[in-house]
Amino acid sequence: MRSRGSRRSFDAEEAPHVDERWMASYMDMVTVLMCMFIVLFAMSTIDQKKFDQLRSSLAVGFGVTETEFADTADGVVVTPDEVDETSENLTDIDFAKAELDELLQLRERIRANLAAVGLLNTVEFDIGERGLTVRLVSTETFFEANSDVLSGDVVAVLDAVAPPLAESTLRLSVEGHADYRDAGGQFATNWELSSGRSVQVLRHLVEKRAIPAERVASVGYGSAHPLATGETPDALALNRRVDIVALSDKPESIRQLIPGLVTGP
Repeated sequence: MRSRGSRRSFDAEEAPHVDERWMASYMDMVTVLMCMFIVLFAMSTIDQKKFDQLRSSLAVGFGVTETEFADTADGVVVTPDEVDETSENLTDIDFAKAELDELLQLRERIRANLAAVGLLNTVEFDIGERGLTVRLVSTETFFEANSDVLSGDVVAVLDAVAPPLAESTLRLSVEGHADYRDAGGQFATNWELSSGRSVQVLRHLVEKRAIPAERVASVGYGSAHPLATGETPDALALNRRVDIVALSDKPESIRQLIPGLVTGP
């Protein structure tokens, strides 16, 4: 039979080992840290051959290149050089040149339509930061004084201009103008007169030429932006006009480069 003294002696010997359970958690933590540092080390040293293999594998997986060892979907094959050129090496100037080309093509389609009906000299074109401006301006009177009624000449021009604009996806700003003289008749000011002219042009484009209404807006500038100065009949006729602006949808950093790229008329 064990005495009380021997029992106390046994407990005293075992007691120091009871708290050693913390070592299991500590060893787990050390193991995790070791694994983390191994991964970090592996990531810091790149095996170029394995990296190239990984890149090729990803390219095959996304259908960029073809391979006889993998089942890939059909699609446009783009070489790595082309990917770099189109995604990384293009600058704002490259995008501006591409946008200018689009605007020039739109202008030439409109010119061809006008030339076909003998009205090319009744329209002026301007390509700038905003986009392509088709300016309905001529020494022939498009609008009578104090009137927003579309003349036969205006209708003929709009019918030639509208098809290329309808095919485009660009938004259109139809901007009316008046000469410097005070408006009269039904119009209280030149603001109402110029707005009336732009609305009439807009309505013809939308209602007669099927340009989507959500792409078109109307603006009236009154007499604030004249093209000609003086009081001659020709000068006054030039300022009674409507501009149709095909607005570029590119960021400002790209659009502001376009004027410097335009060469020739």
